[in-house]
Amino acid sequence: MHSNLYIPDAFLADVASYIPEHLNMADFVAYCQQPLRRAVRVNTLKMSIEAFKQACVERSWQLTPIPWCAEGFWLTRPAQEEEKLALGNTDLHLSGCMYVQEASSMLPPMALREELHEGGTVLDMAAAPGSKTSQLAALMANQGVLVANEYSSSRVKVLAATMKRMGIYNVALSHFDGQIFGEYMPERFDHILLDAPCSGEGTVRKDEDALKNWSLESNLSIAQTQKTLIESAFHALKPGGTLVYSTCTLTPVENQQVCQHLIDTFGDAVEICPLNTLFDGAEKATTAEGYLHVWPQIFDSEGFFIAKFKKRSSVPQPQQKTKKGAFPFQPLNSKDSKVLLTELTKQFGITTLPGAIYERDKEVWLFPAEFADIAELIKYQRIGILIGTRHKNGVRWEHELATALGHLANKNCFALNNQQAQDYFQGKDVELSTDSDNSGEVFLTLCGTAVGLGKWQKHKIKNSLPRDLVLNNQLITWV
Repeated sequence: MHSNLYIPDAFLADVASYIPEHLNMADFVAYCQQPLRRAVRVNTLKMSIEAFKQACVERSWQLTPIPWCAEGFWLTRPAQEEEKLALGNTDLHLSGCMYVQEASSMLPPMALREELHEGGTVLDMAAAPGSKTSQLAALMANQGVLVANEYSSSRVKVLAATMKRMGIYNVALSHFDGQIFGEYMPERFDHILLDAPCSGEGTVRKDEDALKNWSLESNLSIAQTQKTLIESAFHALKPGGTLVYSTCTLTPVENQQVCQHLIDTFGDAVEICPLNTLFDGAEKATTAEGYLHVWPQIFDSEGFFIAKFKKRSSVPQPQQKTKKGAFPFQPLNSKDSKVLLTELTKQFGITTLPGAIYERDKEVWLFPAEFADIAELIKYQRIGILIGTRHKNGVRWEHELATALGHLANKNCFALNNQQAQDYFQGKDVELSTDSDNSGEVFLTLCGTAVGLGKWQKHKIKNSLPRDLVLNNQLITWV
């Protein structure tokens, strides 16, 4: 970011009309012109916070805790490493142990933290690329079922890839305009996150073009979409459930006014849940209503807005609709399930699976245990994880079995060193220092967590990494 960043005068005039009295425009502009501090979040499905801290000490990475997220840290790396090795190509990232995520964007899931430890049925209405989805799944400890919806078809693939890397198995992916949830799934979700599409005014510190096409007319148009989505979300929410609405923009047109639309539409059924005690210092960004309006200069972050509501009573849905078409999966019968688990136990020592086993043709899938309650209501792009494909001689295990369930194995696991990990992610076979008498498939681990599958051979482990995940640039080491 640079000091001559383009910020339209009309935008500054608009901001000046609603900036809180305790803040000033000079600080706002100054922070917009500064680069963002890089932030990461530990994926506790793969690694503990303490283990991550120790790994960073070993790498000479400097961490500063983010006050609203115990798993979040601002991160500084040695200058030479920063120059030669992208953070996304480090072992901690490739293994799924961390996610590069702007600090403010960790706030919306944190507003649901207390509720999510109970699992339940949760909806992330606008999910890609997956930062908040993976954070929600980690807060849920892979329990319950998390429906992650994304309107853009190309971003659904990115979302699915993120879920695989992060070891998540309780997610069902869908691809719809979010307005359908209130119509097809009324009062089905315990908790909902609507991180709404917005004008992105708060992202200027990482996107120099964020304000290039800014206009008040565009804000007003986007707000109409947001109002439709928040209505849909409230209809889809169970009585007693919680809804978090968030944007990465600053204007009240897309924030406070959208929240007021929710209150005006549903009246006494809406209860505001104040966020002034969400973390130490939250009161610095809390509005009179109890929302968080995070300005860049308050916490040296992106701009963000977060509001939390409780649904106090049921509301009628006059436009309820029903999905057409048959559900293409069926539960795996008890005989085949027993054979499958016998094979898993024999090869990896895994005796139970945390979910329900379904099949489609010869594919074997592990679905979230609670998924049956919502299986027939909409069409899903993907549910749970593909663990294997059955054939006449047994089962061919799939990559996701390793990344999501490798922690359950107690045999046929192989820890990769840095060179072997580079070879693996570049699609090469893993050379062994001594011959092996093992046979069949093996879970490959990095940073103490499973990253994929291989197949034992005498002098090496044959690489089973899916071709679309193969990387061809500098990985793992920078010296």
